[in-house]
Amino acid sequence: MEDKQLSYDESMKLINSMIGKAKKSYVTKGIAAIVWGVLIVLCSLVTWAEIRYDFDPGFDVWMLLLIALVPQIYFAIKERKQKKFTSYEEETAAYVWTAFAISIFITSYYNSKYGNDTNSYTSLIMILYGIPTFITGGMVKFRPMITGGIICWVLAIVSISTGNDIDMLLMAACGLFAWVIPGIILWNRNKKRQAENGI
Repeated sequence: MEDKQLSYDESMKLINSMIGKAKKSYVTKGIAAIVWGVLIVLCSLVTWAEIRYDFDPGFDVWMLLLIALVPQIYFAIKERKQKKFTSYEEETAAYVWTAFAISIFITSYYNSKYGNDTNSYTSLIMILYGIPTFITGGMVKFRPMITGGIICWVLAIVSISTGNDIDMLLMAACGLFAWVIPGIILWNRNKKRQAENGI
């Protein structure tokens, strides 16, 4: 079969089509960000109530993050199987967030075994929150996530001088600005795109 020479218009259409596919692949629906953000906010506020008012939920509220991980993994695998196109940005983001999850796990394990300063631990966690959020926002040119990552770092600096109860409120703010608000924006954009495409 002979190679067909593409005209300028055909080339531009092909390039625009590929860019469109890439955008659809990395501009997610925002649901995962909303779920994680809401859980971080909820767990932080419950922990704040535990510290401030001796509130006892009867279990470690942070275990909810592990429970939420199961459906996240299931839907991620399902979505990956259905996709015919994976962008470079999406693949890179997967590695970034995997590195983040492993870092959080190792940090949590280290703190449970050797840590005795909860204040420095929460500051470190907020620093870690900012890294994948900032990188992902930068890769996809999504300003709310870039801003969310920076806010996490600023709140981490503030938390160095605050008590554990205030740290939990700062952690809740991290969840709100890094994931809940960007997730809602992404979700609204996705709904708008679906409406425009008649999906």
